[in-house]
Amino acid sequence: MADERAFDAVLCDFDGVLRRHDDAAVEQLEGKYGVPPGTLLATAMAEELLRPAILGEVSDDEWRRNVAVQLLPEYCIEVATDLVADWSGLVGAVDPQVRALLAEVRAAGVRVVLMSNATTRLEDELEVLGIAGDIDIVVSSARLGVAKPEPAAYFAAAQLAEADVTRCLFVDDAAINVEVAQAVGMQGHVYTGADELRTALELS
Repeated sequence: MADERAFDAVLCDFDGVLRRHDDAAVEQLEGKYGVPPGTLLATAMAEELLRPAILGEVSDDEWRRNVAVQLLPEYCIEVATDLVADWSGLVGAVDPQVRALLAEVRAAGVRVVLMSNATTRLEDELEVLGIAGDIDIVVSSARLGVAKPEPAAYFAAAQLAEADVTRCLFVDDAAINVEVAQAVGMQGHVYTGADELRTALELS
């Protein structure tokens, strides 16, 4: 049961842990439109475009329009808009092993919290991927207005999970995010694979 574990809530990152993206699919789209590999993601993930989107200052649609605009004038408007539109249709894939592990710990009475630096389309993506019902609480930076690794994001997530920070296990593939979680008092696990995650979740 949950009270036999060292934690009452698992705060799990989305991208890089529960969801995987296919970089090859993005490169295929770039090739289709004659755009050098890496151009699209380098543009989309640039701090000046991405940060307002993950803080909810602009919507996901606005962010994607801004990405298309940024590709101009090097590429014609048809290429920029069609490339971004096709890219927007990619939602990645759920890692079945991680999904199963979270289901196990949730069945034992531990709250599963998805904690993600995300745009305003996160909730829609969870529905499309068919995992909205697998998660107890969604903590999106775009809704919260604070992103990892800001300490306030971790305290807010613990509060939403109705768990003391010391009773939260935070899982992320970015070491800096885990380090900050530990600094605020949480237990932390840097995700490297399903086997190690199983051990961290006390399912071994």
